[in-house]
Amino acid sequence: MRAQPLAIHGTGLMTAVGSDAVSCGAAFRVKVTNPTPTRFIDSAGDWIMAHQVGVAGQRPGLAKLACMAATVIDEALAGVVSSDRPGIPLLLCVAERQRPGRLEGLDDRLFEEIRMLLSERFSQHSAVVAQGRVGVAVALARARQQLQAGVADRILIAAVDSLLCWQTLMHYDRADRLLRQDNSNGFIPGEGAGAVLVGKPTGRTELLCTGLGFAHEAAHIDSERPLRADGLAAAFRAALREAGREIYDFDYRVADLSGEQYYFKEAALALSRTMMQPKDEFDLWHPAECTGEAGALAGTAIISLIDTACRKSFTRGPRIVAHMANDAGARAAVLMEQQGAR
Repeated sequence: MRAQPLAIHGTGLMTAVGSDAVSCGAAFRVKVTNPTPTRFIDSAGDWIMAHQVGVAGQRPGLAKLACMAATVIDEALAGVVSSDRPGIPLLLCVAERQRPGRLEGLDDRLFEEIRMLLSERFSQHSAVVAQGRVGVAVALARARQQLQAGVADRILIAAVDSLLCWQTLMHYDRADRLLRQDNSNGFIPGEGAGAVLVGKPTGRTELLCTGLGFAHEAAHIDSERPLRADGLAAAFRAALREAGREIYDFDYRVADLSGEQYYFKEAALALSRTMMQPKDEFDLWHPAECTGEAGALAGTAIISLIDTACRKSFTRGPRIVAHMANDAGARAAVLMEQQGAR
């Protein structure tokens, strides 16, 4: 049975390579990167490089996260009149609770700081989604439920995250997961914020979310079990059932891959287990090569890139497979389609 699609009505994005969705999309298209030295040193004695977002007057911490989130929310709501904003629920995506070095206050204080910065009264149906990289996909599922229940006509999904804290960086460095001169199997940490305004389809040319799928991978990156990509393959199949399509109907993929071989291998295995008909080309985009590994930001960066590609006509086709995975084993697939595209 096909699920009710969600329409993307607005986006906002702030990363190390752009202060809004348009500039980030341009940077993603030409693969601009902007890693700079942090104030932290890795186990080899070198400065840890990171994709850092410059926010005037803000040092790392909860206040900087709130400032970044408020900026992208304002961008995503640019087309909404001020009188309509108080009735919009905000689903705020943040780092998963088991993340090493996770900032205190993400589950309570951050939402209030964002609200105060924007002077907004978000709907009582707002919530915090603490699922890391798969958080935006989880929020899309919740938004769809709220729209079907008539809670609101539009739902705002925002994500903000940063890996640039010493406890977090120390954990990944000790696990040999940071990209270093002596370790090519790693990622560059990053930070940023993104927002997506969703609602019911209008029938005009627009980007739709047509299918969502979720599963759990037992052989996650911290396990010692052999990887078969059972979780991601199951998420693909669930999303495809919702959309009423096969994976070879889609034109390209966009994922949260940030440099680690484990996740690239998983993506390849999952595709091989669901692709029953060959394709000459099935390109894979990964905006984290420009933003760095920035946790919960991943989903909004992916959707913003797809939306910009469709609007600016550098898309590889109207149908896109997006997928995300977090270290705890949660897997998500999001199917996107440009309605009215020729």
